[in-house]
Amino acid sequence: MAKDKKLVEAITSMDTDFAQWYTDVVKKAELIDYTSVKGCMVIKPAGYAIWENIQKELDARFKATGVENVYLPMFIPESLLQKEKDHVEGFAPEVAWVTHGGLEPLQERMCVRPTSETLFCDFYAKEVQSYRDLPKVYNQWCSVVRWEKTTRPFLRSREFLWQEGHTAHATAEEAQERTIQMLNVYADFCEEVLAIPVIKGRKTDKEKFAGAEATYTIESLMHDGKALQSGTSHNFGDGFAKAFEIQYTDRDNRLQYVHQTSWGMTTRMIGAIIMVHGDDSGLVLPPRIAPVQVMVIPIAQHKEGVLDKAYAIREELLKAGFRVKADDSDKSPGWKFSEQEMKGIPVRIEIGPKDIEAGQAVIVRRDNREKTIVSLDELAGKLAEVLDTMQKEMLERARAHRDAHTYDVTDYGEFVKTLEEKPGFVRAMWCGDQACEDKIKEETAATSRCMPFEQEKLSDTCVCCGRPAKAMVYWGKAY
Repeated sequence: MAKDKKLVEAITSMDTDFAQWYTDVVKKAELIDYTSVKGCMVIKPAGYAIWENIQKELDARFKATGVENVYLPMFIPESLLQKEKDHVEGFAPEVAWVTHGGLEPLQERMCVRPTSETLFCDFYAKEVQSYRDLPKVYNQWCSVVRWEKTTRPFLRSREFLWQEGHTAHATAEEAQERTIQMLNVYADFCEEVLAIPVIKGRKTDKEKFAGAEATYTIESLMHDGKALQSGTSHNFGDGFAKAFEIQYTDRDNRLQYVHQTSWGMTTRMIGAIIMVHGDDSGLVLPPRIAPVQVMVIPIAQHKEGVLDKAYAIREELLKAGFRVKADDSDKSPGWKFSEQEMKGIPVRIEIGPKDIEAGQAVIVRRDNREKTIVSLDELAGKLAEVLDTMQKEMLERARAHRDAHTYDVTDYGEFVKTLEEKPGFVRAMWCGDQACEDKIKEETAATSRCMPFEQEKLSDTCVCCGRPAKAMVYWGKAY
C-alpha cells in the first residue's frame, strides 16, 4: 500500500505552496515537460488532448456564428508592425526578431508573430473593395511568441497556442455586435464546458489592448484567490483601418473605412482548469473537456473472466459514445486509482469477481469520491447521469468558491487591508481616473480586472480618492 501512495505523496499540498502544487500537477499528470528552449514547454499527449477538445468545442461554436478559418504567416516585416503606433509600442518589449536568413542579414528584420492584427490589416486592405465584400469573419489557430521574462507552464510561456479571430465590418454597430457576441461565446464555453464561472465586463483604458478602442474580458478566479484573464474581445473601431488604408465603397459609391474586431483564447485555459478544479491528489477534469472520461479498472484481474469483462464494458461504453479506456497494466488497483486521480479522469469503474457474480459495477467520481453501485444492464445510462451531475456540480462549487471570495468595500483603508489579507475579487467604486488605478496597483499590487456589465452602486464615491464614482470595478491580484 505504501507503494500505491507514492504518486500522490509527490504532490505538494496546495495550502502549503500553491505555486509548487501547480508545478507538481502539470508534471505528475504528464501534461507538459520542460525543454532546452528556455521559457518554452513540450505539451505532452495528455495536455495536448485537452487543447484538442478546447479547439473542437470552440471551433464548432465559432462556425455556428459564421466564422471561417484561415492561416497567415508567422513573420511580420518591421515596417508593417510600425504602421499602428499604439499597437507596436504595446508589444515592443515582448517581440522576438529575425535578423538573418541563413547566413545573410535580412534587408528588413521581421518579428515572429506576437499577434496578427497588422498581417490581417495588410490582407484586408487588398481583400476588401466593396460593401459586398463585407463582413470578413476570419479566425486562425496558431502559435505566437512573446518574450516573457517570467514563465510558468500554460499560464505564461514564450511560445503558446491560441486562436485569434479578426473581423472587418461595414459599420461601427456591426463591429460592436460581433465584439460582444464573441465574448459571450467564450463565457458560455467556459461555464458550460470547462465548468469555470466568469465575470463579463469591459477593461479600463489602462488595461485595454494596445490599439483597441475598447477591450472586453471574461475574468475567472483561481483556487488561490488570484484572477485570470480567460478570454478577450476587442473593438478596434476604424483606427487600424485608417493606419492601413482598409476602405470600401458603400452602396452610394462613397469610400468608407471598415470597422474591425479581434478576439482570442489560449492554452492558458488548461492552467485555469487545473487551478480552479484541482486538489491535493492532482488534476480534476470536467467531464465535457476530459480526453478520457472513464477509466475501467479491473480488480483481481488475474482471476478468470475479469479482464474479459473489463474489455466488454469498455467496448459497450465506447459504442454508447463515451471516451473510455481500460487499465489492464500489472500495477496494483491502489496504484491505478492514484494514477487515475492524478490524471483527473472524471470517473472510474471498478469491476472484480464479486461484482461480476452480482451483475454489477462500481462507479467512482473523481471530484468527490462518491461511489455508486449499478447494475451492468444499466451502466451506460447511469454513467451518463453521473457525468452530467458531476459537470454541473463542479461549476456550482467553483461559483460558490468565487462568490465566497468576492468582497464589497467602500473605504480605502479596508480596501487595502482586504487585498492584503483576503485573496479574491474586491468590488469597489472608481472615479475613472487612471491616477487612482496606478496608486492602487503601486500600493496593493492589484489591478482592475473589469468593469462588469452588471453594474451595482456600492457607494457614490471612488474608493481611492473620494471623488464621484463612475463605475463599479472588480479588482484583484492576477496571473
